[in-house]
Amino acid sequence: MASYDIRPLQLHILKILQAVDKVCQEHHLRYYLWAGTMLGAVRHKGFIPWDDDMDICMPRKDYDTLMAHAHEWLPKPFEAVCAETDPNYPGPFGKIQDGSTTLIEREHINYIGGLYIDVFPLDGVCSSKLLQRLNFARYEFWKRVIYYIHRDPFKHGKDLSAVVPLLCQKLFTNRYVQQKLRHIMMRYDYDQCDLIADYDDGKNGIISKAVLGQPTPIKFENIEFMGVEHYDTYLSTKYGDYMTIPKHDEQRQHDFHYLDYQLSYRDYDDKRANMKG
Repeated sequence: MASYDIRPLQLHILKILQAVDKVCQEHHLRYYLWAGTMLGAVRHKGFIPWDDDMDICMPRKDYDTLMAHAHEWLPKPFEAVCAETDPNYPGPFGKIQDGSTTLIEREHINYIGGLYIDVFPLDGVCSSKLLQRLNFARYEFWKRVIYYIHRDPFKHGKDLSAVVPLLCQKLFTNRYVQQKLRHIMMRYDYDQCDLIADYDDGKNGIISKAVLGQPTPIKFENIEFMGVEHYDTYLSTKYGDYMTIPKHDEQRQHDFHYLDYQLSYRDYDDKRANMKG
């Protein structure tokens, strides 16, 4: 479990979501509470008590519009970070973060940002099971490559475990791999497909676009946000008996490596080994 008080963190990122909701309403962008955040809205009427992040999803067109214009639409200190806005960004999906804070998720990943909410693009999925498997297998391969590009190659010591990350860092650039991932995710057009997916959730995350439906108001911490229209089908597909509280040892948290509410990540002096440059 986390070594820090989780409630202040939850309330801090809730403010980020409120800012994103306001921008989406003003600019007619579709978004949905997603994954554990959607589950929390239904089961807990807010945060899952041990949850230390927030997730939303957006159809690809809306996602790209938000990421392209966030610098002018979002109030300071909030900002969008993704592969299209930051050449060093290590993920295949974006975040809206608080630039006045510092957060290091994992000690051995060469990236520093602020407290954030995750923003997942939704893309189309073809109906062929074989092509689905091939496309998601390609996605998982390049996702693993990008992890190695940003990982301290000597995380497990200066032995054979360093070979693969060192090889990936020599053979591939972040930009090249990000372009590969974007091409895979956008291979099938969202508007032309009956099936959609947050690719980061894997092949098992494929759902019917009809289940997603229209953004539907739902209360989260007594604030109205937009959620999945047919949430019971979505949550049952993703979690099974989603109203049952998992056992203590199954309650997942990040337990972030470093967290500072007062210091901007731009001013953080990173002293971790093998992270400079």
